[in-house]
Amino acid sequence: MGFISEFKEFAMKGNVMDMAVGVIIGGAFGKIVSSLVDDVLMPLVGMITGNVDFTNLAYQIGEGEGAAVLKYGNFIQNTVDFIIVAFCIFLMLKGINKLNRKKEEPAEPAAPAGPTQEELLAEIRDLLKKK
Repeated sequence: MGFISEFKEFAMKGNVMDMAVGVIIGGAFGKIVSSLVDDVLMPLVGMITGNVDFTNLAYQIGEGEGAAVLKYGNFIQNTVDFIIVAFCIFLMLKGINKLNRKKEEPAEPAAPAGPTQEELLAEIRDLLKKK
């Protein structure tokens, strides 16, 4: 089997294709959630905190050109983004699981159990005693 055909077989497997679709949809979903955070939630949070723009928050250590600037505002923004994305994914998976549970058909009741091996042996013994 040649390298090209082996790669084609690998790339066309169901799991790889599903993963590719998931990555693409995840990227689009990430943009939606980032817009929700940047354009809707963070302005509200900024209004509550006195119109503080979190992305501009920074702390400078040292002075001059060699000073280190810790941009902790971006860290706060990214942390809020992550929490909201994780929460949205949680809600989405919870909804999907709820729909899947409803689709599952109730299990058929188990067939009544037949006699146990001991009961059958006892019955055979009793029949042999009668003969």
